[in-house]
Formats: sequence, C-alpha cells, structure tokens
Amino acid sequence: MTEAVLDVTGLTRSFSQGGETIEVLRGLDLHVGPGEIVALLGPSGSGKSTLLQAVGLLEGGFGGSIKIDGEEAARLDADGRTRVPRDKLGLVYQFHHLLPDFNASENVELPMLIRDATRVQAKDRAGELLTALGLGHRLTHRPSQLSGGEQQRVAVARALANKPVLVLADEPTGNLDEATAQKVLAEFVALVKGQGSAALIATHNIALARAVDRVVTLHEGRLA
Repeated sequence: MTEAVLDVTGLTRSFSQGGETIEVLRGLDLHVGPGEIVALLGPSGSGKSTLLQAVGLLEGGFGGSIKIDGEEAARLDADGRTRVPRDKLGLVYQFHHLLPDFNASENVELPMLIRDATRVQAKDRAGELLTALGLGHRLTHRPSQLSGGEQQRVAVARALANKPVLVLADEPTGNLDEATAQKVLAEFVALVKGQGSAALIATHNIALARAVDRVVTLHEGRLA
C-alpha cells in the first residue's frame, strides 16, 4: 500500500474563550494519497482553516498526529518545521499575499530561489506556470496592475513553483466573482493534476466536487 502524503490521526484543537473551552477539532482523521485531490467542505466556523493551519505547520497547540510525506510533525525541531513547508508544501490563501514591490514573475520565482534554484531556472519555471494560467503577457506587471483573478493566479503559480508533494488551499477563490472563481479553480486543479501533486482544498464551492477525486465534509470538528 502506498504511503499517504498526508496522514492525520486523532487531531484535536481547542480554544479558551470567556472562561469556556471551545473544541474546534475533535479527534479528526484524514488521509490523502499521492496525487489525490480532496475538497474539504463545511460552513464558516466549522474548523476548515484551523485544520489547514495545523497541516501547514503554521501554529502549534494541536493534539494527535500529523504526518506529511511520512514525517511526523510532532517530532520536527525548529529547522524541520521550516524545511517541511518549504520543501514539501505549497500554500494558497483566500488573500493572495503577493509582495507588492515584485512583479508577477518575481513573486513566483522567490520560493524557488529560496530552495537554491538558479535565477534562470526560477525565471523559466515561473514563465511556464504563469503562461499555463493565462498570464504570459503579464509577467512583468506588479500586483497593483493585476485584477483580483490575475493576482490569485499568481498566488497559485507561486504555490506550485517547487512542485510540492501537497498543496493546501484555504478558500482560494473566496474573494472572486463566481465566473472568475470557477475558471481559477479549474486551472488550479488542472495544474495540480498535471504535475502529480496532492491537494487539500477548503472551499464553500460545491461545484468543485465535480473536478476533484474526493469530497469530505467537516461537521462539529470531525469529518463526515
């Protein structure tokens, strides 16, 4: 049996608020196989973002086990918690978080340069991804010169730049109009499939279910 790219077992997370303990994740189990694209559905406040923050190693305070490409998150030291997201994960957020002083190509090149790619390699790969997303004519434009849909396409390209084993997307089209959201999601899924990455996509977009391998629903801190 092929080892899961993401193996989450018994994941818990609670917060204290007004003297009460609020349990957001209640012993959640989730497994994503190599190359599998999974849509994570659930209403606002159901814990989708909390789950992605845990898997993305963005914050601590979680109970249970998270294995990313066979590595147990709880056993990682500070260097490991930097290395694993850098080398194995790609992140796409609802807000694109592009660097305003860098153009589209440079925003995509940066994570590759951090991983010691040459400038030529990074530039070529950025151009390839952005062209596939319909932005071949916008490579030298800064974020302020791009539409919302174009900015999110740049964020998608940046997340895929290093060919991560797992892409995490948190409401990646939440700020886009419906028509643009459908286009960006379709392009995103096609690119992820094309390069063989796995993906976990938190979304309200039920129509996405037709484009992914599996749909899971988060309800009261567990997957239904």
